[in-house]
Amino acid sequence: MPASARTLLRLVLLVQLAAALLVAWALLHRGVPAWGALLAGAGAVVVVRLAINMNNFVMAARAASHTPPEYRLGPAARLRMLAEEFRASMLVTSWHVPRGCARMSLHLDSGRVPVLLVHGYGCNSGFWAHLEPLLDRERISHATIDLEPVAGSIDDYAPLIEARAQALCAATGAAQIAIVAHSMGGLAARAWMRSYGSARVARLITLGTPHHGTVLANFGLGENAAQMRRDSAWLHDLAAGETQDVRARIVSIYTYHDNIVAPQDSSILPGARTIAFGGVGHVALGSNPRVLAEVLRVLREVQPAMA
Repeated sequence: MPASARTLLRLVLLVQLAAALLVAWALLHRGVPAWGALLAGAGAVVVVRLAINMNNFVMAARAASHTPPEYRLGPAARLRMLAEEFRASMLVTSWHVPRGCARMSLHLDSGRVPVLLVHGYGCNSGFWAHLEPLLDRERISHATIDLEPVAGSIDDYAPLIEARAQALCAATGAAQIAIVAHSMGGLAARAWMRSYGSARVARLITLGTPHHGTVLANFGLGENAAQMRRDSAWLHDLAAGETQDVRARIVSIYTYHDNIVAPQDSSILPGARTIAFGGVGHVALGSNPRVLAEVLRVLREVQPAMA
Protein backbone atom coordinates (compact mmCIF):
# COMPACT_ATOMS: atom_id res chain seq x y z
CA MET A 1 0.00 0.00 0.00
CA PRO A 2 1.46 3.42 -0.96
CA ALA A 3 2.76 5.50 1.93
CA SER A 4 0.59 8.32 3.21
CA ALA A 5 1.69 11.96 3.44
CA ARG A 6 1.83 11.49 7.20
CA THR A 7 4.26 8.57 6.88
CA LEU A 8 6.38 10.21 4.19
CA LEU A 9 6.83 13.42 6.16
CA ARG A 10 7.67 11.48 9.31
CA LEU A 11 10.41 9.76 7.31
CA VAL A 12 11.62 13.14 6.04
CA LEU A 13 11.76 14.39 9.63
CA LEU A 14 13.84 11.35 10.60
CA VAL A 15 16.24 12.05 7.74
CA GLN A 16 16.51 15.67 8.84
CA LEU A 17 17.17 14.59 12.42
CA ALA A 18 19.87 12.20 11.24
CA ALA A 19 21.45 14.97 9.16
CA ALA A 20 21.40 17.36 12.11
CA LEU A 21 23.01 14.74 14.38
CA LEU A 22 25.64 13.98 11.75
CA VAL A 23 26.60 17.65 11.53
CA ALA A 24 26.69 17.87 15.33
CA TRP A 25 28.84 14.72 15.55
CA ALA A 26 31.32 16.13 13.03
CA LEU A 27 31.59 19.39 14.95
CA LEU A 28 32.01 17.60 18.27
CA HIS A 29 35.06 15.84 16.85
CA ARG A 30 36.48 19.23 15.96
CA GLY A 31 36.28 20.47 19.50
CA VAL A 32 33.00 22.36 19.33
CA PRO A 33 31.05 22.25 22.63
CA ALA A 34 28.07 19.89 22.65
CA TRP A 35 25.48 22.67 22.89
CA GLY A 36 27.07 24.53 20.01
CA ALA A 37 27.35 21.40 17.86
CA LEU A 38 23.69 20.52 18.42
CA LEU A 39 22.61 24.08 17.70
CA ALA A 40 24.68 24.13 14.51
CA GLY A 41 23.22 20.79 13.40
CA ALA A 42 19.67 22.01 13.85
CA GLY A 43 20.55 25.31 12.22
CA ALA A 44 21.96 23.55 9.17
CA VAL A 45 18.64 21.76 8.62
CA VAL A 46 16.71 25.00 9.02
CA VAL A 47 18.99 26.79 6.55
CA VAL A 48 18.45 24.06 3.94
CA ARG A 49 14.68 24.24 4.45
CA LEU A 50 14.83 28.03 4.15
CA ALA A 51 16.85 27.78 0.94
CA ILE A 52 14.27 25.43 -0.60
CA ASN A 53 11.44 27.73 0.41
CA MET A 54 13.12 30.84 -0.97
CA ASN A 55 14.03 29.02 -4.19
CA ASN A 56 10.30 28.43 -4.76
CA PHE A 57 9.78 32.18 -4.69
CA VAL A 58 12.61 32.64 -7.21
CA MET A 59 11.19 30.03 -9.59
CA ALA A 60 7.66 31.41 -9.24
CA ALA A 61 8.92 34.95 -9.90
CA ARG A 62 10.40 33.86 -13.23
CA ALA A 63 6.94 32.84 -14.45
CA ALA A 64 4.97 35.46 -12.53
CA SER A 65 1.90 37.15 -13.93
CA HIS A 66 1.43 40.91 -13.75
CA THR A 67 1.10 42.31 -10.23
CA PRO A 68 -1.10 45.43 -10.04
CA PRO A 69 0.58 48.45 -8.39
CA GLU A 70 -1.69 48.30 -5.35
CA TYR A 71 -0.44 44.77 -4.55
CA ARG A 72 3.28 45.41 -4.97
CA LEU A 73 5.38 45.02 -1.83
CA GLY A 74 8.08 47.14 -0.27
CA PRO A 75 11.14 45.54 1.36
CA ALA A 76 9.60 45.32 4.84
CA ALA A 77 6.32 43.83 3.61
CA ARG A 78 8.22 41.34 1.46
CA LEU A 79 10.31 40.21 4.41
CA ARG A 80 7.16 39.73 6.50
CA MET A 81 5.63 37.64 3.72
CA LEU A 82 8.75 35.47 3.36
CA ALA A 83 8.89 34.92 7.11
CA GLU A 84 5.19 34.03 7.30
CA GLU A 85 5.46 31.58 4.42
CA PHE A 86 8.55 29.91 5.86
CA ARG A 87 6.89 29.60 9.26
CA ALA A 88 3.71 28.19 7.68
CA SER A 89 5.67 25.69 5.61
CA MET A 90 7.70 24.52 8.59
CA LEU A 91 4.60 24.07 10.74
CA VAL A 92 2.64 22.24 8.05
CA THR A 93 5.38 19.84 7.00
CA SER A 94 7.07 19.33 10.37
CA TRP A 95 4.11 19.33 12.76
CA HIS A 96 0.57 19.47 11.35
CA VAL A 97 0.77 16.95 8.50
CA PRO A 98 2.94 14.37 10.34
CA ARG A 99 0.23 14.36 13.03
CA GLY A 100 -2.76 14.87 10.74
CA CYS A 101 -5.70 12.49 10.65
CA ALA A 102 -9.09 12.90 8.98
CA ARG A 103 -11.80 13.88 11.44
CA MET A 104 -15.35 15.20 11.65
CA SER A 105 -16.65 17.90 14.01
CA LEU A 106 -20.44 18.24 14.33
CA HIS A 107 -22.57 21.16 15.53
CA LEU A 108 -26.01 19.79 14.81
CA ASP A 109 -27.93 22.73 16.25
CA SER A 110 -26.14 25.46 14.31
CA GLY A 111 -28.16 25.53 11.08
CA ARG A 112 -25.05 26.42 9.06
CA VAL A 113 -24.04 24.63 5.88
CA PRO A 114 -21.45 21.96 6.76
CA VAL A 115 -18.00 22.27 5.25
CA LEU A 116 -15.70 19.69 3.71
CA LEU A 117 -12.00 20.65 3.85
CA VAL A 118 -9.87 19.28 0.99
CA HIS A 119 -6.09 19.65 1.22
CA GLY A 120 -3.55 20.03 -1.56
CA TYR A 121 -0.56 18.20 -3.05
CA GLY A 122 1.68 16.35 -0.61
CA CYS A 123 -0.41 17.22 2.44
CA ASN A 124 -3.24 15.73 4.45
CA SER A 125 -6.01 16.90 6.76
CA GLY A 126 -3.43 18.38 9.13
CA PHE A 127 -3.17 21.35 6.76
CA TRP A 128 -6.41 22.74 8.21
CA ALA A 129 -5.16 23.09 11.79
CA HIS A 130 -5.75 26.86 11.70
CA LEU A 131 -9.16 26.92 10.02
CA GLU A 132 -10.82 24.12 11.99
CA PRO A 133 -10.87 25.99 15.34
CA LEU A 134 -12.47 28.97 13.59
CA LEU A 135 -15.18 26.75 12.15
CA ASP A 136 -15.77 25.28 15.59
CA ARG A 137 -16.01 28.77 17.04
CA GLU A 138 -18.71 29.61 14.50
CA ARG A 139 -20.40 26.27 15.17
CA ILE A 140 -20.01 25.07 11.59
CA SER A 141 -19.96 21.30 11.20
CA HIS A 142 -17.00 20.20 9.13
CA ALA A 143 -14.99 17.21 8.03
CA THR A 144 -11.50 16.73 6.66
CA ILE A 145 -10.23 14.14 4.22
CA ASP A 146 -6.87 12.56 3.37
CA LEU A 147 -6.36 12.24 -0.39
CA GLU A 148 -4.31 9.12 -1.07
CA PRO A 149 -2.21 7.87 -2.71
CA VAL A 150 -0.07 10.99 -2.44
CA ALA A 151 1.16 10.80 -6.04
CA GLY A 152 -1.97 9.32 -7.61
CA SER A 153 -4.30 10.65 -10.27
CA ILE A 154 -6.55 13.54 -9.26
CA ASP A 155 -9.47 11.65 -10.82
CA ASP A 156 -8.95 8.83 -8.32
CA TYR A 157 -9.62 11.23 -5.45
CA ALA A 158 -13.21 11.81 -6.62
CA PRO A 159 -14.63 8.61 -5.02
CA LEU A 160 -12.90 9.51 -1.75
CA ILE A 161 -14.48 12.95 -1.77
CA GLU A 162 -17.85 11.44 -2.68
CA ALA A 163 -17.72 9.06 0.28
CA ARG A 164 -16.73 11.84 2.64
CA ALA A 165 -19.41 14.19 1.30
CA GLN A 166 -22.04 11.50 1.77
CA ALA A 167 -20.85 10.87 5.32
CA LEU A 168 -20.97 14.58 6.17
CA CYS A 169 -24.45 14.98 4.72
CA ALA A 170 -25.68 11.88 6.55
CA ALA A 171 -24.20 13.02 9.86
CA THR A 172 -25.67 16.54 9.63
CA GLY A 173 -28.86 15.91 7.68
CA ALA A 174 -27.78 18.60 5.21
CA ALA A 175 -28.79 18.54 1.56
CA GLN A 176 -25.75 20.57 0.52
CA ILE A 177 -22.22 21.20 1.69
CA ALA A 178 -19.63 23.88 1.11
CA ILE A 179 -16.08 22.90 0.23
CA VAL A 180 -12.92 24.76 1.12
CA ALA A 181 -10.00 23.40 -0.87
CA HIS A 182 -6.34 24.35 -1.00
CA SER A 183 -4.24 24.16 -4.17
CA MET A 184 -4.66 20.73 -5.85
CA GLY A 185 -7.65 20.14 -3.59
CA GLY A 186 -9.63 22.63 -5.66
CA LEU A 187 -8.94 20.60 -8.80
CA ALA A 188 -9.90 17.42 -6.97
CA ALA A 189 -13.19 19.02 -5.93
CA ARG A 190 -13.89 20.08 -9.51
CA ALA A 191 -13.06 16.55 -10.73
CA TRP A 192 -15.47 15.18 -8.12
CA MET A 193 -18.25 17.49 -9.36
CA ARG A 194 -17.56 16.33 -12.91
CA SER A 195 -18.02 12.70 -11.85
CA TYR A 196 -20.82 13.02 -9.28
CA GLY A 197 -22.58 16.28 -10.08
CA SER A 198 -22.70 19.65 -8.33
CA ALA A 199 -26.22 19.60 -6.86
CA ARG A 200 -24.88 19.04 -3.33
CA VAL A 201 -22.33 21.87 -3.59
CA ALA A 202 -23.56 25.16 -2.18
CA ARG A 203 -20.13 26.74 -2.65
CA LEU A 204 -16.60 25.68 -3.56
CA ILE A 205 -13.94 28.00 -2.17
CA THR A 206 -10.51 27.34 -3.64
CA LEU A 207 -7.33 28.73 -2.09
CA GLY A 208 -4.38 29.10 -4.44
CA THR A 209 -5.67 26.48 -6.84
CA PRO A 210 -3.79 26.29 -10.18
CA HIS A 211 -6.92 26.13 -12.32
CA HIS A 212 -4.77 26.53 -15.44
CA GLY A 213 -1.73 24.75 -14.05
CA THR A 214 1.61 25.91 -12.68
CA VAL A 215 5.12 25.75 -14.10
CA LEU A 216 6.41 24.42 -10.79
CA ALA A 217 4.41 21.23 -11.35
CA ASN A 218 7.13 20.31 -13.86
CA PHE A 219 9.32 19.53 -10.85
CA GLY A 220 6.67 17.52 -8.99
CA LEU A 221 6.40 13.75 -8.74
CA GLY A 222 3.37 11.65 -9.57
CA GLU A 223 0.48 11.61 -11.99
CA ASN A 224 -1.26 14.43 -10.12
CA ALA A 225 1.77 16.69 -10.59
CA ALA A 226 1.73 15.97 -14.33
CA GLN A 227 -1.97 16.84 -14.45
CA MET A 228 -1.20 20.21 -12.83
CA ARG A 229 1.36 21.23 -15.42
CA ARG A 230 0.64 24.44 -17.23
CA ASP A 231 -2.34 24.04 -19.60
CA SER A 232 -2.20 20.25 -19.45
CA ALA A 233 -4.64 18.16 -21.48
CA TRP A 234 -6.21 17.01 -18.20
CA LEU A 235 -6.93 20.60 -17.17
CA HIS A 236 -8.42 21.38 -20.58
CA ASP A 237 -10.71 18.36 -20.34
CA LEU A 238 -11.78 19.33 -16.82
CA ALA A 239 -12.67 22.85 -17.92
CA ALA A 240 -14.47 21.65 -21.04
CA GLY A 241 -16.90 19.60 -18.97
CA GLU A 242 -18.04 22.42 -16.69
CA THR A 243 -21.23 24.41 -17.09
CA GLN A 244 -21.88 28.02 -16.13
CA ASP A 245 -23.83 26.75 -13.13
CA VAL A 246 -20.79 24.88 -11.83
CA ARG A 247 -18.51 27.88 -12.29
CA ALA A 248 -21.02 30.14 -10.52
CA ARG A 249 -20.64 28.00 -7.38
CA ILE A 250 -16.86 28.56 -7.24
CA VAL A 251 -15.05 31.31 -5.34
CA SER A 252 -11.34 31.38 -6.17
CA ILE A 253 -9.16 33.08 -3.55
CA TYR A 254 -5.56 33.58 -4.59
CA THR A 255 -2.48 35.68 -3.92
CA TYR A 256 -0.38 37.71 -6.31
CA HIS A 257 2.69 36.45 -4.43
CA ASP A 258 2.02 32.72 -4.63
CA ASN A 259 5.35 30.87 -4.60
CA ILE A 260 3.97 27.58 -5.94
CA VAL A 261 1.29 28.61 -8.44
CA ALA A 262 2.94 30.48 -11.29
CA PRO A 263 1.78 32.38 -13.18
CA GLN A 264 -0.36 33.47 -10.27
CA ASP A 265 -3.33 34.40 -12.45
CA SER A 266 -3.71 30.66 -13.08
CA SER A 267 -6.14 30.84 -10.16
CA ILE A 268 -8.51 33.06 -12.15
CA LEU A 269 -11.30 30.84 -13.46
CA PRO A 270 -13.75 32.35 -15.98
CA GLY A 271 -17.29 32.34 -14.62
CA ALA A 272 -16.13 31.97 -11.02
CA ARG A 273 -15.90 34.73 -8.44
CA THR A 274 -12.33 35.80 -7.80
CA ILE A 275 -10.86 37.36 -4.63
CA ALA A 276 -7.23 38.48 -4.72
CA PHE A 277 -4.74 39.05 -1.92
CA GLY A 278 -1.20 40.35 -1.80
CA GLY A 279 1.67 39.67 0.54
CA VAL A 280 0.70 36.03 1.23
CA GLY A 281 2.53 32.88 0.17
CA HIS A 282 1.04 29.60 -1.01
CA VAL A 283 1.11 27.53 2.18
CA ALA A 284 0.24 30.57 4.32
CA LEU A 285 -3.13 30.77 2.55
CA GLY A 286 -4.24 28.13 5.05
CA SER A 287 -3.27 30.16 8.11
CA ASN A 288 -3.13 33.86 7.20
CA PRO A 289 -5.73 35.73 9.32
CA ARG A 290 -6.87 37.96 6.45
CA VAL A 291 -7.45 35.00 4.16
CA LEU A 292 -9.24 32.92 6.78
CA ALA A 293 -11.46 35.89 7.67
CA GLU A 294 -12.46 36.09 4.00
CA VAL A 295 -13.18 32.36 3.88
CA LEU A 296 -15.48 32.71 6.88
CA ARG A 297 -17.17 35.73 5.31
CA VAL A 298 -17.93 33.76 2.15
CA LEU A 299 -19.21 30.83 4.20
CA ARG A 300 -21.58 33.16 6.07
CA GLU A 301 -23.17 34.03 2.73
CA VAL A 302 -24.11 30.41 2.06
CA GLN A 303 -27.73 29.63 2.87
CA PRO A 304 -28.63 26.09 3.93
CA ALA A 305 -30.94 23.97 1.79
CA MET A 306 -33.39 21.53 3.26
CA ALA A 307 -32.76 17.81 2.72
